[in-house]
Amino acid sequence: MDAFLLSRLQFAAATYFHFLFVPLTLGLSILIAVMETKFARSGDEEYQRMAKFWGKIFLINFAVGVVTGITLEFQFGTNWSRYSRYVGDIFGSLLAIEATAAFFLESTFIAVWALTWNRLSAKAHAVTIWLVAFASNLSAVWILTANAWMQHPVGYTLRGGRAELTDFLAVVTQPFAWHTILHTLSGAYILSGMFVMGVSAYHLLRRQHVSFFSRSFRMGTVMALIFSVVAVVHGHVLGSEVARTQPTKLAAMESLWETKQKAPQYLLVIPDEKGERNRVELGALPGVLSLLAYHDVNATVKGLKDFPKEDRPRVTLTFLAFRLMIGLGFLFPVLALWAWWKRHRLLESPRLLKVMLFSIPLPYLALQAGWTVTEVGRQPWVVYGVMRTSDAVSPIAAPQVAVSLTAFIVVYSLLGLIAFGLMARYATRGPAMETAQS
Repeated sequence: MDAFLLSRLQFAAATYFHFLFVPLTLGLSILIAVMETKFARSGDEEYQRMAKFWGKIFLINFAVGVVTGITLEFQFGTNWSRYSRYVGDIFGSLLAIEATAAFFLESTFIAVWALTWNRLSAKAHAVTIWLVAFASNLSAVWILTANAWMQHPVGYTLRGGRAELTDFLAVVTQPFAWHTILHTLSGAYILSGMFVMGVSAYHLLRRQHVSFFSRSFRMGTVMALIFSVVAVVHGHVLGSEVARTQPTKLAAMESLWETKQKAPQYLLVIPDEKGERNRVELGALPGVLSLLAYHDVNATVKGLKDFPKEDRPRVTLTFLAFRLMIGLGFLFPVLALWAWWKRHRLLESPRLLKVMLFSIPLPYLALQAGWTVTEVGRQPWVVYGVMRTSDAVSPIAAPQVAVSLTAFIVVYSLLGLIAFGLMARYATRGPAMETAQS
């Protein structure tokens, strides 16, 4: 394999691993802030114990997310220097704002929050975790804005062999960015809610700390229910935006080879990428794809054959990842609604508790599938329609990348075992019987 393919594999491995920890950090910070607020308002010490218990898991995720995020950004200089040189004026400014306006705020107040349980009043301590939650999610907003620009570049001009920023406001206010932000954050909040529900279900099945974990379960249920509905409804809106801005990605997501007016949606499709066709197409619903993509049953949807082969993404991988994301996306509101229905009868609902316990991995799979659709579906462009991924790689030797890729896999595997081992240990141990702060 050449340096280009190895660099792509390395960046993909680092990104997938990094995003195992970020979503839980985003949603759990909000849930912990709500717990602390309830303690500050009511004086109920159980809410403080809840904040401390879930806070330990939050801190593990935060630490690993920071470490892996830093090494991920280093690759823009080591493996993708031509990309950095070409679009650094735009992409670099967004990452710089993320670091100075969000990450520093987050890292400062997370230290204050973790070290001042008995030094600040309940209200002041609650303020610190709200600042952490705000900064964590603000950080995600800036990073997702940068990624959205790669998907749909606006507010720039090509000058002197590089892209230069001309309209910062256009970059940060474009609809594609805000659709990406809303959809990704919704996924993170679903994951956080279902994680809390799953861990709570583990203890409720054993009838341990029943009041504590019943409250935790109900809080996770509210978050999961609200944002699973948001994700489903907004997923349609984002799909229409993709149809408008990235028609090749839409065609790959649906494995649509021929341009069609009143394009149908098939219930079962098996792509044949080499043959540029579908081996199986069953259950055609005439005009449904046109309606979903363009809100017009008679609209024309361009097929993959209308685009040069060198401009098409990997169809089968994009298609399967999209189907996995959609299937799980529709499952989550069903599970959350079931949990909401049974929220006051949890001990009498062992089947629900078992399902929620074993559903903990599902939001992780959905989010990874979503990023696969986003990134693989954009190929062969690193900046859609502007710069090819093959032109962005650094001029380095393949053996150098092979060594770093191997090191990444070994170190990240060990780090993952330690991190998830610690999370499992704290999650199954249950809350400590700590005395509330005075």
